[in-house]
Amino acid sequence: MIRLASWIVASLLITAGIAWLIALPGTLTLEVAGYRMQPQLGAAIFMLLLVAALIILVWSIVSRVLATPGSLARRGRERRKEQGVDALSDAFIALQSGDPARARSLAREAQARLPGNAAAQLLEARADLALGDMSAAREHYRALIASEKTAVAALTGLYDQARAQNRSDAALTFARKTLALAPASGWAASAVFDDLTRNGQWAEAVAMVNAEPVANREERAVKRRRQAVIETARAREAENTDPLVALDHALTALKLLPDFVPAALIAARIHINRGETRKAMSLLRRIWRATGHPDAAALYANAQPGASALERLKRVRELIETPPATRAAAMVLARAAIDAYDWPLARNALAPFNGPEATQGVCTLMAEIEEGQNGDQGKAREWLARAVRAPRDPVWTADGITSDEWEPISPVSGRLDAFEWKVPVTAVHRPTLETTPSQLPAVAAEPLPLAQPASQ
Repeated sequence: MIRLASWIVASLLITAGIAWLIALPGTLTLEVAGYRMQPQLGAAIFMLLLVAALIILVWSIVSRVLATPGSLARRGRERRKEQGVDALSDAFIALQSGDPARARSLAREAQARLPGNAAAQLLEARADLALGDMSAAREHYRALIASEKTAVAALTGLYDQARAQNRSDAALTFARKTLALAPASGWAASAVFDDLTRNGQWAEAVAMVNAEPVANREERAVKRRRQAVIETARAREAENTDPLVALDHALTALKLLPDFVPAALIAARIHINRGETRKAMSLLRRIWRATGHPDAAALYANAQPGASALERLKRVRELIETPPATRAAAMVLARAAIDAYDWPLARNALAPFNGPEATQGVCTLMAEIEEGQNGDQGKAREWLARAVRAPRDPVWTADGITSDEWEPISPVSGRLDAFEWKVPVTAVHRPTLETTPSQLPAVAAEPLPLAQPASQ
């Protein structure tokens, strides 16, 4: 209603204006090509406005007609672009859905509608890679390397392709090139770092770790552990050839991880070989109290080269309270007592742990006690039979394999810091009934080898 009233009022005002304009007094004389016209002033102004409106109308029609081809072309380009974007989106969805053939077809359609689009080229290369068309994928990636915008993405694809073809050298080359172009690339840094550690290039590996930025406490802890593991690997490598350098690396690792057992054992062995028994015993005592690791206690017992079995037992009893609080402590004490022929002490140490849940190491030690104390071959064989079915003792384990000593990397996967002190999931070797007690595995039951073997 308001709109109708407004329209009526506006119409009346316009009509009144036109009437007022035509009614203006006076005349206007126009002479054109010998013709003279003398219209009223208002009529002349009205005719002039009418002619101007007509010219504007004609020009708009002509300009619209002239611009039609360009407008149609622009609209066609926009339609092709929309279709190309839709094809690109559908190609990505198809690739993620596990349909690489349709993804490649849609990526090619997207390239036809979006010439020079890098995303479409990358999608086609990924689809070729998923279809196993390695040569086509390689050509796409190599074409994309020339552009600074797509070089890293292309190198990533080439790296994935090389890994799929088990071409480790080529994959590493692509990773190094990517790292040179994009130092923040996580996968490239990881690939180069894994190669350095796998080949024992510890100095370069620790330099990479030292240069890594950390954003929070968790990342800082991970970085410190990696540094400690690498420093321990360097110490382990130099222990026999350059003990002083090895000791420096081991102590650096202990500054980073104060309770890291492998580094502590290396440092203690070097101290012992250098005649620094007190330093070794102090370090091993601290590690034992912090971790309860049996290797630390076993090495503590042998901290004095040439010590007798009774002296080793006395040293172990200084470290381990009676009765032992843990199975590991009981096994170390029993081992030292057996070596010193203190059969009652050995039996009492193992008494809380020789029940139904007795481990292989406990069963083996009990077999030695029965045979050594009483000469009872029957009971010794019974313990050996139990050892066959008994749970395993903790040992250095990585990727399903076990090791007597800690290793910095897994020989299976090449992963750094893969070895853990834990009970293996499956047993690699099982003793037989005919195995003698000395041949059975007894984790942390025997002293670690030193440069000089300790006498009984």
